[in-house]
Amino acid sequence: MFAALTPTLFVFLWSTGFVVARAIAPYADPNLFLLARFGGTALLFTCVAVAMRAPWPRGREIGKHLFAGALLQGVYLGAGYWAVAQGLSAGVMALLGALQPLLTAALAAPMFGERISLRRWQGMALGLAGVVLVLTPKLRASTGASFASGAHVSPLIVVLVSVLSIGAITAGTLYQKTSLAQADIRSASAVQNAGAAIVAALLALALGEHRWIASTTLWISLGWGIAMLSGAGVTLLVWMVRHGDAARATALLFLAPPLAALESWLLFRETLTPVQIAGFGVALAGVLLARRG
Repeated sequence: MFAALTPTLFVFLWSTGFVVARAIAPYADPNLFLLARFGGTALLFTCVAVAMRAPWPRGREIGKHLFAGALLQGVYLGAGYWAVAQGLSAGVMALLGALQPLLTAALAAPMFGERISLRRWQGMALGLAGVVLVLTPKLRASTGASFASGAHVSPLIVVLVSVLSIGAITAGTLYQKTSLAQADIRSASAVQNAGAAIVAALLALALGEHRWIASTTLWISLGWGIAMLSGAGVTLLVWMVRHGDAARATALLFLAPPLAALESWLLFRETLTPVQIAGFGVALAGVLLARRG
C-alpha cells in the first residue's frame, strides 16, 4: 500500500515547493530560509535516527552523503532561487526544471544500465508538452523580458546558473543509486540535509542575506518545508530511486508544475486557463505512459 501511494504523495509534496517559495518571498531571503529549512530537517532526522538506533554512515561515506545532499537540495534550490531573484522568469525556471527527468533518463541508461523503452521516451515527451502548456501564460508574459530590469548580473550568467541547478539535482538523484543506497535512509537523510544546509549557509553569507521578518506565514512555511518538503518529499524521491529506476521515479516531476498552478489558483487566486487545464491532462497522460513503459 505504501509503494502504491508513494508516487501520489510525492508529487503533491514536491509541487507545494513552488507555493512555499512564493509565500515566503515577502518575509525572508531565499537562502536564509533554505538554511533554516535544511538545518531543521537535518535535526529532525537526527532525532529520529538516534531514537530508532539507526546505523550511521562512516568514513568516506559521510562525505559522499554530504555531497549528495549539497547537490540534490543545496545547489539545486540555492542556484534556482538566486536565478529567479536576479530576474529570470519563474516560468522559464520551471520549464528548465521540467527538463530534469529527460536528463536523468538520458544519463541513467549508460550509467546504470536502465532500459528506457520507446514508450517511456514518448511518455516523457508528452509530459514535457503538458508542462509547456501549463506554463504558456507565464512564458508569454515573459517574452522579450525574461529578466527584470535593473538586474546587475549578466543574463548569460543567470542562465548558466539556472542550468547548473538542474544539473545539480540530476547528479544528486543519480548519485543515490551508488553505494549511498546501502545506508539507512533515516541517518542518510540527516547527513544529506546537513550537506544542503552548508551550501545554503555559504550562499547566504556570500550574498549578504539577512532579511527575516517573523510572521505566521513564514513560520508555517518553514514548518512545512522542514517536515514535508525536505523531510517527506525528498526522502520519498530517494526511496523511489533506490527501489526502482531513476528515470521512472523522476518522470513524476512533470506533474509538479501543473499541480502547483492548480494550488496557486486555489490559494492565491491566480488565473487558471483552459489551456493550462488541458496541459495538466496531457502531463498526467505522459507520466502514466512513462511509468508503464
